[in-house]
Amino acid sequence: MVWEEAEDKVREECGVFGAYDFEGGDVASTIYYGLLALQHRGQESCGIAVSDTAGPKGRVLAGKDMGLVNEAFTPEKLEKLKGDIGVGHVRYSTAGSSTRENAQPLVLNYVKGTLGLAHNGNLVNAPMLRRELEYTGAIFQTTIDSEVIAYHIARERLNSSTVEEAVGRAMKKLQGAYSLVIMSPRKLIGARDPYGFRPLCIGKRDQTWFLASESCALDTIGAEFVRDVLPGEIVTISPEKGLVSDRSHCLPVPKEARCVFEYIYFARPDSYLDGMSVYDSRILAGKYLALDSPVEADLVVGVPESGNCAALGYSLQSGIPYGTAFVKNTYVGRTFIKPRQKMRESSVQVKLNAIREAVEGKRIIMIDDSIVRGTTSDRIVHMLREAGAKEVHMRVSSPPFLWPCYFGTDVPAREQLLAYGRSLEEIRRVIGSDTLAYLREERLDQIVKGLGICKGCFTGRYPIEPPEEDIRGEFEA
Repeated sequence: MVWEEAEDKVREECGVFGAYDFEGGDVASTIYYGLLALQHRGQESCGIAVSDTAGPKGRVLAGKDMGLVNEAFTPEKLEKLKGDIGVGHVRYSTAGSSTRENAQPLVLNYVKGTLGLAHNGNLVNAPMLRRELEYTGAIFQTTIDSEVIAYHIARERLNSSTVEEAVGRAMKKLQGAYSLVIMSPRKLIGARDPYGFRPLCIGKRDQTWFLASESCALDTIGAEFVRDVLPGEIVTISPEKGLVSDRSHCLPVPKEARCVFEYIYFARPDSYLDGMSVYDSRILAGKYLALDSPVEADLVVGVPESGNCAALGYSLQSGIPYGTAFVKNTYVGRTFIKPRQKMRESSVQVKLNAIREAVEGKRIIMIDDSIVRGTTSDRIVHMLREAGAKEVHMRVSSPPFLWPCYFGTDVPAREQLLAYGRSLEEIRRVIGSDTLAYLREERLDQIVKGLGICKGCFTGRYPIEPPEEDIRGEFEA
């Protein structure tokens, strides 16, 4: 069971990774380590698909399962995945049910050969594209929009001279968020939607090329960061031509719209996204909170792990000491058996516990990255008070969530959001803190130093018209 009540966080949909060794070495184990570095982006399922470019054309070996990467892939399983080109995926479902059938990568056999595809994001027009395919005879094996993308690429390939041309033609039909890593029999392809909602970058180690959702995955495997895939760009990697870029198919958009929550919470702090350090973004968010919402206190603490960088930024700006107030049980993953109903109040403390010696008798500023439903914040505030904190002042390094997301983040319906329909004072009373302040909306542009971002979940102003039907649970059985 996913720990939704105890960990009241928004979650990202997934992470993607690809590798192509021009010297013919096996890439499965490297993909495995790349996925481990991206595990924070999805813990429900994972998969790896590889192919041997020197072997029978189109033969793909694949493995996927529910759970974490190190649970799904034993050394014995990895040993069987022989191939010098491959793609990998970690998933948290925001659309389509959490089942093994919906795990990625998807492997498609069609008249021109095979495709292995891993996708991060959500399409807003997936239901329409799916119905269009179904009425022409397509039979779907999954309930995810990634299969819709794979089908459209396969269909376009019939009238295209190359796979990358087919990807470009398919992209003209896709609306929404997508970063794709695609394996064809002799090419590794990366593609990013014109808005750049989700990140994707390129790396290289000796004669092996990589595509990854975040640069931290490249660091893990000892690869050199080459550059980010640009919004609207298709990159094709092959031994004959190396790295080839194409943006000719790209439909113009008014403004790029990276998901700002990548910088606030999703991405690892040691990653760089489109040239911006995630760590620096979070430090800036904390500094702006200190400038805009100061309060007298003795100690600044972060809610692990996501609040720590912003808490440090608040401390640096305010001069109030930064400290550790919580111990996190690192052996509790995203899934565990919940306590029974009568013990439900202890579920937060399974993962976190306050350090009495650090907080007793002190005025505490507690920094977290967001408040979604509010089911965790009140318990953590209570936990600090139980440990002897004299005052608890909560600061949030994002604005209030007021709208759902349709682009791959599971921000729930408005009625479930604590901030919806409530004043700041009403929210403060719910969570029980002495004071409460959020990051101001205009600060979002400043924490990413002017990069084009999407702020739809805070403002209700989306870069793409939201769908009339709620796609966040589309095709659920």
